[in-house]
Amino acid sequence: MLKWFLKKKVKECDPLDFSVLKTDIHSHLIPGIDDGSPNMETTIALIKKMKDLGFEKIITSPHVMSDFYQNSSEIILKGLADIRKELKVLNINMEIDAVAEYYIDYDFEQKIGKEKFLTFGDNYILVELSFIQAPINLFDIIFKLQLEGYKVVLAHPERYNYYTMEDYKEFITRGVILQINFLSLIGYYSPQVKKKTESLIDADMVGLVGTDCHNLNHAELYKKCQTQKAWHNLVNSEKLLNTHL
Repeated sequence: MLKWFLKKKVKECDPLDFSVLKTDIHSHLIPGIDDGSPNMETTIALIKKMKDLGFEKIITSPHVMSDFYQNSSEIILKGLADIRKELKVLNINMEIDAVAEYYIDYDFEQKIGKEKFLTFGDNYILVELSFIQAPINLFDIIFKLQLEGYKVVLAHPERYNYYTMEDYKEFITRGVILQINFLSLIGYYSPQVKKKTESLIDADMVGLVGTDCHNLNHAELYKKCQTQKAWHNLVNSEKLLNTHL
């Protein structure tokens, strides 16, 4: 089995660091409010890692989930202010903003048109879905968001096993931007997710890429992502919006 694996191992490319992107748009760095960084010390360590990887700007995106992480915009922005203050004290030069990774469910749908959601760039809103099944009325919810002026970004679409390439084409037809995770490039989630990610890149369907960084274990893996052929192909596609944020 080991010999087979070694034979199948794909040759890595020269590292291409993330300065070509400038901005990371998906991470969980605000201390203690979701399943990401537990404290400020870890947050600062993660930001230093991101800086070493070539990022000049971070748009961090804590979870907002009605059943688990009941974060408000006020909680998120207070956490952002605390990070900015600590970066200033430590003289660490990193631009940081905050949005949210909104979990689409019934409660979220009820807030559309009533609550001002946190967005980045050209009014982009980052959303995620259940890993088991998407809402039956998902496209209705997306349309409601678009009517309110939001541009919908679907977080890590490659990780939703129930979607096919035809489904992703439908998302793009409906104006949804697909954001893949770096760790999908190295098979971190599964070989199937890696294969699907490569297919999305080959089909020029990827508009944004993010670290989805939660912890220091994640941070240690991103250098390997920089050597993946799919990452080089993604940069060469010139489809990525990260550089404009």
